[in-house]
Amino acid sequence: MDSTIRSRMKSLGVDVSDILLPKKEIDYGRWAVVACDQFTSQKDYWQSVELMTADHPSTYDLIFPECYLEDDDRQERIAHIEQSMKDYMDAGIFDTYRECTILVERSTSSGTRYGLMLALDLEKYSYAPDSRSLVRATEGTILSRIPPRKEIRRNAMLELPHIMVLISDMKRLVIEPLVARRAELRCIYDTELMKGGGHVRGYLVDRDEDLERMVEGLEALYRSLDHSNPLMYAMGDGNHSLATARSLYEDLKKEIGTEAALEHPSRYALVEIENIFDPALCFEAIHRVFFNTPVRLFDETLGKICDSVMVETVPSLDEMRRRIDDADGSIAFGVIAEGRHMVYHVTSHRFALGASVIQSCIDTLTAAGGTSVDYIHGADVTQRIANEGENIGIIMSDISKATFFDDIIRDGAFPRKTFSIGHAEEKRYYMEARRIR
Repeated sequence: MDSTIRSRMKSLGVDVSDILLPKKEIDYGRWAVVACDQFTSQKDYWQSVELMTADHPSTYDLIFPECYLEDDDRQERIAHIEQSMKDYMDAGIFDTYRECTILVERSTSSGTRYGLMLALDLEKYSYAPDSRSLVRATEGTILSRIPPRKEIRRNAMLELPHIMVLISDMKRLVIEPLVARRAELRCIYDTELMKGGGHVRGYLVDRDEDLERMVEGLEALYRSLDHSNPLMYAMGDGNHSLATARSLYEDLKKEIGTEAALEHPSRYALVEIENIFDPALCFEAIHRVFFNTPVRLFDETLGKICDSVMVETVPSLDEMRRRIDDADGSIAFGVIAEGRHMVYHVTSHRFALGASVIQSCIDTLTAAGGTSVDYIHGADVTQRIANEGENIGIIMSDISKATFFDDIIRDGAFPRKTFSIGHAEEKRYYMEARRIR
């Protein structure tokens, strides 16, 4: 590709790369499995995947489902991953697509969304809560989650990305022009995804004229940023995987020196870039349940955290959700307890988000003992659990795409488990691979 285009791309924190995909005779429906951090409480899901992929080349052999992280056979699994990568490379199952990106078209129950496979520069990424880097985390990074993931990646020959990174491209200048021209691009994979994952196609983007259009879109996006706080790439899914890659890259600098590390493949991580304004990219709030917690105790704790608390009782879950989503910038969340639906309106000089207020309650009550908390997808499920025993369901407001980037710039990363992009089956499936050593 043209060296000037590539230089401009790198100045924007991304690069093309050599991407590996299985040869056409491989069964892509068995090759691609869902992100390893899904179905973490459902080993039966992963056991069925293991049966479906037995005796077939599959990314299942190359990843570590996180539901098994605490099991006693971790070292054996890591050794199997490393050996499988070597075996697959030695067997020549991959085709290599040089210096390219891939336009990904994914159809799920939420619609058809699009993304671009690009290598993201870890030099421009920070997961610090007060980061002002070009690439940054959107939710709190739990440092204790990084070491076990480093073990898995440290000696891996390949990386297989499930990381989704967002750009705020309201004018649709980066991805959508390629979408409009996809009939002129070469389709290099086209398959149904297992276990309700929908359908995915990949289009090769390696011609200078297409890459030039993409770079022009990224440059326009960059020019629109506040360069005192230039958030261009915000984590959607897989932040702990990207944080792991960054941590290992920092280790590499110590081993071989910064100058050599800057030229090493591990400086970059392959991700899928998606436009937050893609209508098929669905954001869902993640709700909370406090177990064995009297409402009185919750209210007392909340009163110590907030400057003021106002509570109104509403007739239904639907009315509760309508009111908290129409709160017009104030901090509001729903509480289901003792058979009642309530909307809490609070003010706080310490917090700007309802999720931050609730996280402070969680920290206080769990530290005191007696309270445990779970993070729940789905308001109906939260309501059902809240009506069992002395539990409290917390219904969080939806995340606004229009203010998402501004909220991160103003307040820093959201508390952990604030939002999810789509259902578990809609998360990224492993497809592409990239050699990192």
